[in-house]
Amino acid sequence: MMQQVMQTKTAARLGIASALVILGCAIVLTGDYAIGLSRAPAEKSYVDELVEAVKTDAEVAATLHDERERQTSVSLARKTRSRALAWVLLVAGGVFVASGKWYMSLRSQPLPTLDELVAVRFPPSTPTTGKPLPPPPTEDPTVDLSFVDGLVSRFGRGKEAAIPILQAIQSHYRYLPDVALQRVCESTEITPAQISGTSSFYAQFRRSPVGRYVVRVCHGTACHVAGADQIDQELRRHLEIPSNEDTDPRRLFTLDAVACLGCCSLAPVMMIEEETAGRLTPATARQALDERVPRS
Repeated sequence: MMQQVMQTKTAARLGIASALVILGCAIVLTGDYAIGLSRAPAEKSYVDELVEAVKTDAEVAATLHDERERQTSVSLARKTRSRALAWVLLVAGGVFVASGKWYMSLRSQPLPTLDELVAVRFPPSTPTTGKPLPPPPTEDPTVDLSFVDGLVSRFGRGKEAAIPILQAIQSHYRYLPDVALQRVCESTEITPAQISGTSSFYAQFRRSPVGRYVVRVCHGTACHVAGADQIDQELRRHLEIPSNEDTDPRRLFTLDAVACLGCCSLAPVMMIEEETAGRLTPATARQALDERVPRS
């Protein structure tokens, strides 16, 4: 904590110092430009007078030469100074931007709560009657929080335990209940943002309950060519699963599209829980589902 405070102060000092350098360079460049602009007419007029005087007095030629040399030296010095200040301004600008980003990264940002993340991802809907839906229950009676506490004791409370804990919860409940995730955040150093990022990154994690039976339809290259899309569409129609969901209304079946089941010679293929059915057509896929998992 003390180190972070020191780094924050260092970033702030770098930002202030670079800002002062930028301001100083801008003032000098502006002043040089203004002085050169104001002196140019008088210097040109003086040279013109000397040129006219040389026509009648040859001794004035030396004065004209010296004046031209002086004006040339002043102009070159001004250009050299401007070029150097431009490089200083460029470096100071880079330091100012870098220190600003460093300072902002060191400032503590409040993390959203799990309820806020869920509200953003799953906004509450309103029925057609116009009356708001009742708030969800704070606790799910089907979730045993003592099981979650046991996982915390087993895997630890550090942030590195996030994936093992989520895997154990997924394996036990077959999805990640919000109540269980809330308990994990309360009991460990794992933040709601970390849980949200991890659960959305890895395809193995689900945030909604699955049906009683999981039907995995292979969509690998061999199965895709052999008609996996038609099988998926037929099973959705047969199970009456809406197009934007993967579980039927009775939560009896969940369709899961997978990249490969390792049975390319049986393409197209699907798995009903741990049983494999291959060389399918839409009709035989529906028949295999009804035979192995009766819907009565």
